Amino acid sequence: MKYQIVLVFLAICFSSSNFYGQSELPRIIVSTDIGGDDPDDFQSMVHLLIYADKFDIQGLISSPPSIGRKKDILEAIDAYEKDFEALQKHSKNYVAPEILRNRTKQGALDPQTHEIPQEVSEGAKYIIEKAMENETSPLWILVWGSITDVAQAVHQNPDIKKRIRVYSIGSWNTRQDPKARDYLYKNHDDLWWIENDHTFRGMYQGGYQDDTYGNISFVSTAIKNHGALGNLFYQKKKDIKMGDTPSVLYFLSGDINDPSDSSWGGSFIKNSHGSNYWVDNPVDSLKTGNHIGAKTVSKHRKLFLDDWKKRMLSLTDNP
Repeated sequence: MKYQIVLVFLAICFSSSNFYGQSELPRIIVSTDIGGDDPDDFQSMVHLLIYADKFDIQGLISSPPSIGRKKDILEAIDAYEKDFEALQKHSKNYVAPEILRNRTKQGALDPQTHEIPQEVSEGAKYIIEKAMENETSPLWILVWGSITDVAQAVHQNPDIKKRIRVYSIGSWNTRQDPKARDYLYKNHDDLWWIENDHTFRGMYQGGYQDDTYGNISFVSTAIKNHGALGNLFYQKKKDIKMGDTPSVLYFLSGDINDPSDSSWGGSFIKNSHGSNYWVDNPVDSLKTGNHIGAKTVSKHRKLFLDDWKKRMLSLTDNP
């Protein structure tokens, strides 16, 4: 009887993603132009690493359009390594820095030049590899720069579409490589895709910004001098921009399988393009600039900043 009880206990434990019975973490790859023209990708990378215990980070890919390279991702991982011991006191789910380094890849160096992708970068090959590894758990690809490497991967192996979900930050990023984006839009309407063209602006526009919750005041009080990651954030940019961070916040609240649900990373609607193509919600727009959908992020501002602030406090004594 005791033997049977032990077997049942082990079966329950090992049926989960780890021994402690925690639910399976979302598998993600981040495609980023970190180190390029806009320092806010460093900000979003810092934020992601602070929340790394909430994800199964399968890969970090340096993507176009500008001068950012793999080394810029590694710079952020170096800061993460300095804070790793302190972070582990919060959760044992934080992935080792060396594993992240091994999962960091160089993507395309330049935007797509033809209507159809002509190359397959290291980053694109890695997307294919990780997508095909697991047929039951979707691979989420968070696109913070040009969508070049995703387009290459999908063109090289269209079968991965059944296994990936894309959350891309468009706007300026799309304008840097319109051919890659248009290739996916015109040729792959069955791709599961949240295309965030305006909603992301709710990260730094609107919402609660009184007292220490302003774009500048929050960074100076809650981020600066809070570990190596906090100092890297402050060194790169001294106010909140973090235009790519809604793709991370999307996983921290709400139902990730339903983009229309209210989440910190925005709420989206379907249009007639495809069965799983999601766009900005026109109902919740900011008056300033009429940024469609931005309120679906900004209305949560105090909640997600308070949550982040608690995590940064654990790094206060680790300058």
